[in-house]
This record gives sequence, C-alpha cells and structure tokens, in this order.
Amino acid sequence: MATATASSAQSVARPKVRQTKMLIGGKWCDSVSGETFETFHPATEEKIADVARANAQDVDRAVKAARKAFEEGPWPAMDARDRGRLINKLADLLEQHAEELAALETLDNGKPIRDSKAADIPLVIDCLRYYAGWADKITGDTIPIRGNYFCYSRREPVGVVGQIIPWNFPALMVAWKWAPALATGCTIVMKPAEQTPLSCLRMAELATEAGFPPGVINIVPGFGDAGAALVKHPDVDKIAFTGSTETAQLIMRDAAQTLKRLTFELGGKSPNIVFADSDLDAAVAGAEFGLFFNQGQCCCAGSRLFVEESIHGKFVEKLVAKAKQRQLGDPFQLATTQGPQIDVDQFNKIMKYINLGKEAGAKCVTGGEREGKKGFFVQPTVFDEVTDDMAIATDEIFGPVLSVLPFKTFDEVIERANKSFYGLAAAVWTRDVTKAHKVAQAVRAGTVWINCYDVFDAAAPFGGFKMSGMGRELGEKALENYTEHKTVTMSLG
Repeated sequence: MATATASSAQSVARPKVRQTKMLIGGKWCDSVSGETFETFHPATEEKIADVARANAQDVDRAVKAARKAFEEGPWPAMDARDRGRLINKLADLLEQHAEELAALETLDNGKPIRDSKAADIPLVIDCLRYYAGWADKITGDTIPIRGNYFCYSRREPVGVVGQIIPWNFPALMVAWKWAPALATGCTIVMKPAEQTPLSCLRMAELATEAGFPPGVINIVPGFGDAGAALVKHPDVDKIAFTGSTETAQLIMRDAAQTLKRLTFELGGKSPNIVFADSDLDAAVAGAEFGLFFNQGQCCCAGSRLFVEESIHGKFVEKLVAKAKQRQLGDPFQLATTQGPQIDVDQFNKIMKYINLGKEAGAKCVTGGEREGKKGFFVQPTVFDEVTDDMAIATDEIFGPVLSVLPFKTFDEVIERANKSFYGLAAAVWTRDVTKAHKVAQAVRAGTVWINCYDVFDAAAPFGGFKMSGMGRELGEKALENYTEHKTVTMSLG
C-alpha cells in the first residue's frame, strides 16, 4: 500500500484538548467517584487525555438535571421559534470552530483530516440547521369525528431522552441525536463512546456558550455501566442508540422494565450490486469508496460486492488497482486517505476475519496485512472467490475488508443479497433504469443507492430493516422518535 508523506505545510496541527469533564445541569464537573479513563490517538497509540468517567450516580444526577430542565426550567416555556434560533446559534458557533472540531475528530478517532474537514463537520452543521428549521413546524391535526365535538391532536416532546452514540462518526452522531431532540423540546443525557468523547464534550461546551439552559444537554462520558444505568433509569422516557446489534438486544431487555421508547440504528452487511451494463469505472470508484471510506468503519459499508459474472475479472482487476492507490499514514497529513482503525480491539477483530477468510479458501487479491509497526493500520483488503457462507460474507467486520461475490442472474443476486440478518443499505449499478428500480423495490434495506454510494442528507431518512434497527434517523421521520401524539376532544354543547 502507498504510504503518505508530507511536509508540515501539507499537514494540520493537532488541536488543544479543552474539555475533559462531564456536563451536568449546566456545570462541568468530575465524576462522583473521581475516576477517569484514558483516550488515545489510534495512529500513534499515545494517550491524549484523561476524561471523567461517569458511573450510575453521575447518570442519576444528569437525569435529574434533565428532568428539572424539562419540567421546571425555561426550556418547556420557550417558544418553538426561539428553540430554532438557539439551534442555529449553536450551528454558527460550530461553523466558527470548524477547523478545531475537525482536528479534534481526527485526533480522537484517527480518521483522515481531509474527511473530517470536508465531510464530518460540514454535515454536523447542516444537520443542526435543518432541524432548527423544523422547530416551529411540528404540528398536529384537526380531526373530524362523529357527534358535536371538536377534536384535534398535539405533538409533544417525549421528555428526557438518553442517547448513546458510537465512535465511528463521533461529532456527526452527536448532531443526528441532538438536533431532532432539541427541535421537539426534549432534554438530553448523552453518553459518547468511551473511545471518542472529546468532540462531544467540545460541542457541549459550545452549546453552553450558545445559551442552552442548564440541564437541557447533559454529557456523561463512560463505559457500558454508564450506558446501562441510563437505559435502566426510571425517569428516562426514551433511549436512542447507534451501535452494534448485540448491544441493542441488551438495551431492549433492560428497557423492558420501564417500557421506554426505543430507536436503534445498528449494523449492516450491505450488498453492492454491479451489473454488466453499468459504467464500469464509476462502479469501481463507488465500490472502493463504499467500503473503504472511514477505514471501513461504516454501518452501511458495501461489504458484499456482487459483480455480474461476465465482467467479474475486469472489475476485480480495476478494483485492486484502485485500492492500492489509497494513502495510509498520519491522519493529520492532507495526502492521507486512510487512517488507523479505532483501537486495538477493533484491529484484532479485523485481522481475525482476514485470517478466517484466508482459511476458508477466499482469495486475498490485495492487502490482508497490518501496515506499519505503530498505530492500528490495516491494509485495504479485497477478497475474491468468496462464497455466501463464509464468515467474511456474513458477519459485520467493520473494517477495510471487501468480499467480491460473482453472480449470473437478476433473481439469483436479489435472493443472495437478501439472505442476511441485516437490512441497512444496498446499492445497484446499472444503466437500465427499470432494472435499477426493480432492485430498489426487491432489496430488503432501509436505503438503496442507485449509481452512487454513501450519499447522505439531513432531509433523507436513514435506518434499517430486520436486525439493522428500529425507527429512522434524519429527515422529518426522525421527529417521530422524540414526540408523543396527544388527542384532545372538546364537547361543543
């Protein structure tokens, strides 16, 4: 694999870490226990900072603060348009600090600075602005009913929401969760991933500067015990979780005690289908981007690449050449296109699956090894001659490992594409518009891209079928996650 080299003029400076405490009731504080945990830069394995570690007592304090803000503070009385202005003010502050936030994201997560600057932070700002516009447009209905009555419905905030986010897009996941919750009038207790708490804490600092009332946004960094305490807390009305299917199953079990509202955005093993009549170069570029973007650490990554048999050989040849062009190295260098995996556990998991693929008889046509001696770098890896029953074709690897599976007929590829517990995303590449829409209708997935991949917009709902989740993020649909419908009926005499 190519290794990026650059002078200081071609790189971005590492940012200063400003906030490592938890935010509860508008105040930055240490944990009750005084415990902290370390966060590391995955490209060098060096410690960045010690962060306050929340436990159940801290979660309880945060929930009480959120409940007070929801019921007693200025938040429930605030006009919806003023909530929208406040969200826009936060977006303005994030825009002013965009360079710092992008660098902080790269420091804590390891993703290339070019991606943090061009994708993550701009999408964060856009998401907040989108939902700021929704704040005063969440309406009910006037309902004709039998008899001499006036009947209408209201949409009211669900209350205190617990939000648990992953490490692959730390800042963006904050925005996806905060924005619709704040627009509807909910209050928030968020637990960021223990691997990547820093951008969330900095965004919360800017939210305080923007003027959000104390207790509206609370941040409790920590591990699974803090997340479990949030799920079990009787005064939390809803849990929104993005992460693994296995963790979601635990959350469902624990949330059953209080019948909390739940929404999940979970894992995937997304089929990316290339027909022989496609624009071959565009499909190759889409397949490469659809898997290797963000080091393969995307829930919707196109990890099962179905290629029509008649173009299979040529396609794999072009794909391998494209993968070999990826620049691995220091994520603060502007030339770097692939950074490290998030931590040693994820690195070891990926290498385990690479070895399983080799042992099962799949042909590793490029990559398949660690890159360098320091940092959690994995070479862009492409397996050919993969069969549907191999672990690399069935399990979510969450790394830069792509499986190529040839197919012969339309019906065959649809059946194989749907043969998965997951149903988050899919893509199809073809010049035949009828065929494209037939695939979009037949594939069991929450998002289907046609002749493109990983196209996201704050207005477009995103979520999964089957074991890929419940509910939708983004768009108007996400507002349903944070509102209750109330029916009001009045006698007219």
